Amino acid sequence: MTDTRIAGVRGRRVWDSRGRPTVEVDVALKGGATGRAIAPAGASMGSGEAVDLRDGGKALGGFDVSRAVNAVNGEIAQALLGKDAADQASVDQIMIALDGTPNKGRLGGNAIVATSMAVLHAAAAAAGVPLWKYLAQDRKVRIPLPEIQIFGGGAHAARRVDIQDFMVMCPGATSFAQALEWTAEVYLAAGSIMKQAGKLQGVADEGGFWPAFKSNEEALDTLVEAIARAGFKPREQVAISLDVAASEFGRNGAYTLALDDRRLDTGDMIAMLGRWLDAYPIISIEDPVAEDDAAGFAAFTKAYGDRCQVIGDDFLVTNAGRVREVAKNGAATAVLVKPNQAGTITETQAALAAGKAAKFGTIVSARSGETEDVTIVHLAVGWDAGQLKVGSFSRSERMAKWNECLRIEEALGKDAVFAGGDALGYSPK
Repeated sequence: MTDTRIAGVRGRRVWDSRGRPTVEVDVALKGGATGRAIAPAGASMGSGEAVDLRDGGKALGGFDVSRAVNAVNGEIAQALLGKDAADQASVDQIMIALDGTPNKGRLGGNAIVATSMAVLHAAAAAAGVPLWKYLAQDRKVRIPLPEIQIFGGGAHAARRVDIQDFMVMCPGATSFAQALEWTAEVYLAAGSIMKQAGKLQGVADEGGFWPAFKSNEEALDTLVEAIARAGFKPREQVAISLDVAASEFGRNGAYTLALDDRRLDTGDMIAMLGRWLDAYPIISIEDPVAEDDAAGFAAFTKAYGDRCQVIGDDFLVTNAGRVREVAKNGAATAVLVKPNQAGTITETQAALAAGKAAKFGTIVSARSGETEDVTIVHLAVGWDAGQLKVGSFSRSERMAKWNECLRIEEALGKDAVFAGGDALGYSPK
């Protein structure tokens, strides 16, 4: 049997899709297997998530990561030498205890999550199987339904529109490959529409078109037009998913829509989204109200949870305890799962498992600051999440992940099962 004890841990500074420094970690095992992973970074972040350790100061806008890299090469490496990479829970607990803070701020969530993922990759390599298969063990898995951005907004596009992500999902597709093909047609149609209108102005952080719109509703109208122009039936074949990211423009039950020059309370916000549900083929809404508005989440879910998936992101921050509490209160129907939000693979899996236990939809998600790392694709498949959110249908840090999922679907061959619309966290009436 291959020796899975950790022989070496090496951190280095690399660069993410925004040209900012981030942390990459290599883990070597005594048996010769190796693993590598890179920490992503978010733009809109929940207050309860693990925090990156940055250097501050003037250099590189304060975003440098030399302290986090030093933590990997120093304290973390020393603590993990000789430990069993196949015992992920123990490895992660060692790093959690070593850091000693509730948000992993001393050593850095970026240092810890990159190491945690690299250890997982090394263990899979030692087992001689792809990561998704290592995670699945003998359990049946599905290829996830992709959630793909067409227009970027919010913190991903200098707040040019208030809503952060205008996305599509393809509940009518019969395979992951077909869902990507349909999305490609919609993406091309959206670009053509914007070009004809003189509004084609490049792309936002996650590769979606820069939102040169006069209102949030104009983005929705354009997206519906793109779906139709691409030749698909709205809702039945291709539907809309929104990430409102309401915490970015709302606090204490007050919401300011800068583009529309409107100020809303929680009731008004819920009513506006309800009108959008009436007018547009929307099947999923993420963070419809702010993270501090638990009553608003519960009210929105009670009113519309049978008409669309209600996802908690900033509200749940990949925290198993929060997921269990919200499940009791009926304040969401799905959980977004981000490894760097939790800080370790073990905590990430716990949050996803809590979502499954609550019969929530579970979505493994990338961040706005991404890299060529494809770990999350294997998590989505191996843990049978059912849904995968990566960003748009452009830029290599996004396409690397979509293409990896294509390869996994192909490798499964006749055994490949596409989750499709059945993975959504709601039961439409």
